[in-house]
Amino acid sequence: MFGKRINLFKLLGFQVRIDMSWIILALLIAWSLSSGLFPLYYKDLSTSTYWIMGIIGTVGLFLSIVFHEFCHSVVARKYGVPMKGITLFIFGGMAEMSEEPTSAKAEFMMAVAGPMSSVLAGLAFYALLALGKQAGWISPVNGVLAYLAWINMILAAFNLLPAFPLDGGRVLRSILWGVKKNLRWASRISSRVGSLFGFVMIFFGFLNFFRGNFIGGLWWFLIGMFLHSAAKMSYQQLLTRKALEGETVRRFMKEDPVTIPSSATVDQLVEDYIYRYHFKMFPVVESSGKLLGCVTTKDVKALPKEEWKKKSVGEIAASCTEANTIRSGEDAVKALSRMSQNNMSRLMVVDDGHLAGVITLKDMLKFLSLKVELEDKEYRDDSDRR
Repeated sequence: MFGKRINLFKLLGFQVRIDMSWIILALLIAWSLSSGLFPLYYKDLSTSTYWIMGIIGTVGLFLSIVFHEFCHSVVARKYGVPMKGITLFIFGGMAEMSEEPTSAKAEFMMAVAGPMSSVLAGLAFYALLALGKQAGWISPVNGVLAYLAWINMILAAFNLLPAFPLDGGRVLRSILWGVKKNLRWASRISSRVGSLFGFVMIFFGFLNFFRGNFIGGLWWFLIGMFLHSAAKMSYQQLLTRKALEGETVRRFMKEDPVTIPSSATVDQLVEDYIYRYHFKMFPVVESSGKLLGCVTTKDVKALPKEEWKKKSVGEIAASCTEANTIRSGEDAVKALSRMSQNNMSRLMVVDDGHLAGVITLKDMLKFLSLKVELEDKEYRDDSDRR
């Protein structure tokens, strides 16, 4: 769903990022506002004025989405749900949770916080617009305020659709969860509703195609595809967390991993380790046996080939950080989340500064596959129906 992310700033401890796809969306919005919407409603302005209005409107939309997701994050923090940060991507924004909400009430309060914040933002822009009209502000200023008031209301209405994982879908899940006291069942039902909404939007996309509205049809189609895949993925993530719940890293780690001495050359690393074992990451140890860090195929690729015989592994190794290590007693779900967050397939297991082993995504997925096959009839039945 996401590509490369760019860190922008921190807001009260929450990291705000944009996915590269959002830049595409921002350009499309600025272009459509400056060449379509604003010229339609505000006649006889200069091209440069329309573009300034379009750019300011796009920035205002960006800040509105950040405010929407920030309110989700603040409420989540209040209810003890860890948040990774806020990411804006081509279809809007997402407050990224590293765990599921602790209760139906927490889910409900977190879900409604976003649309309520958009309604408040919309009303605030409407109030500014009324003030501007009364004070005789120039039409470009009032035009941007009118757009931001309108788009925030649209943002609130769209997010209240009962299509998981939109806010309305999370409200639906919280109600079902509260009624039956079963998060998995509630997630399954709400994800199916989300998928259904996705298919409906895809249908409207094709309908618009046939009516000659190619751009509108494309957006309906893309949003529908996003909703369908996001609903399915959110449910699968829940099943994964439930399957790994209570399991520790110690259960999955290899206690005698292949290590490489820091004195070895990069050429030796490639020939004797990477080509032999086919791993993308190796722990690096000093001659005394102390863990120095790790080296990856990415580190090797960054070094010109003519330097491979001259440089030692210790010179290019990455130091031990929270991104590439984990303790043996940590929850396995945390290891999976860390791998996903940092786009890694292996983590070094480190206890008190010593290498205890290595945990791999491949081994965890094998366990999940076997557990689902042997124990999780509900998941198998659901997969068969899909």
